[in-house]
Amino acid sequence: MSRLNKELGLLQGIGLLSTSLLGTGIFVVPALAATAAGSASLWAWLILIVLVLPVAFTFAQLGKRFPHAGGAPHLIGRAFGPRMERLIAFLFLAVLPVGLPAALNIATGFWQAVLPIGRGEALLIQFATLGAMLLLGQRPARASGVVQGLIALAIIGTVALVWWVGDLPLHSQPLLPPISGSWHLLPAALGVMFWCFVGIEAFTHLGEEFKHPQRDFPLALLLGVLLAGLIYWAFSVAVLSFNVYGDVHSDAASLPRLMDLLLGEKARWLVALVGYLACFASMNVYVQGFARLIWSLADEGKLPTPLAQRNRHGVPAKALLLVILCCCLCTALAGVLQLSVDDLIRYANGNFILVYLLSMAAGWVLLQGIWRLIAGFSTLLCALVLVMLGGEALYALGLLAALALCGYAQQRWSTRGKQAV
Repeated sequence: MSRLNKELGLLQGIGLLSTSLLGTGIFVVPALAATAAGSASLWAWLILIVLVLPVAFTFAQLGKRFPHAGGAPHLIGRAFGPRMERLIAFLFLAVLPVGLPAALNIATGFWQAVLPIGRGEALLIQFATLGAMLLLGQRPARASGVVQGLIALAIIGTVALVWWVGDLPLHSQPLLPPISGSWHLLPAALGVMFWCFVGIEAFTHLGEEFKHPQRDFPLALLLGVLLAGLIYWAFSVAVLSFNVYGDVHSDAASLPRLMDLLLGEKARWLVALVGYLACFASMNVYVQGFARLIWSLADEGKLPTPLAQRNRHGVPAKALLLVILCCCLCTALAGVLQLSVDDLIRYANGNFILVYLLSMAAGWVLLQGIWRLIAGFSTLLCALVLVMLGGEALYALGLLAALALCGYAQQRWSTRGKQAV
């Protein structure tokens, strides 16, 4: 029996996942990937989609069989025990210090492209964005589904407008250019691009809220991944065709530069609005997912019980408030330290990939037949992507080791206390 209200349908699920995957990445990461690998980045997108599909299939089967607000940590706990569930839950929540500031910086960048916004004003916009997520999150889950479905249509419409006005594809930019001599550039591009497909694990936290999880959850997940992958590839073609890339510090403004080139000054406000809404949609899914993870742990007695309280709409309001407050603190710290978006993305990716890796390993334990083989293959793929991250993966691995040591020390302390009594 579901502990949360069952309100999500197939279309709402597709809207939630596709906007989560597109959100902060669609108008930024294609330019970062083009800077890293040039035209070869078009091949990198296709390779990444092929690599992500087995992972998506595995998550779909796990979510279909074990719908739970605890998401990926719950699945890992089912396979490897409650201690591992708690460890991965905290590892997942540890994305907050680097992932949310990166997303908020990208969102603010769209307004900075049209307004003279300083550091203080940017911070206020980021706090206001978190406040809007808090207000939306107090409503039933279907409210987020409707809002994000509309945002998904706005993103698709913007990319379609770029192709129409730009008369794409151009003869000067092949849709799949020759890649000989450029293979060595792909790992660096893939390390950044993986950011675009994080969000699947956050989507699993909403499994309990589907009206028909056995049917609609896997369909929403797979269709959402394919839709997002197609849109990423289409926008990358536009970025390469009009050469709006080349500097990691200005790549975040690739969409404003592109629209200014095609439509002039009149398009700048449209760009700012659509880009900001895309970022908002992605962050909203994560914030709601984090809240449901904390609520689920509290509901099962693994965190303080007050966090398990729900409001009159049946959503975990107190857990959501805690997540929003943590995001505000992390955002302020990131602003003080002046961390770059590229660095924040790479460090956050390490956490995401590690969670994916252990989720796929859980699939190998929990699933049977062909799905178990796909989960095993996905485990190897995630391990390969983790290696591609290089030094940035050390943040996640070091954090995992530190959390494990803290858990071990807490257990030893508890055991000694019981023996003393």
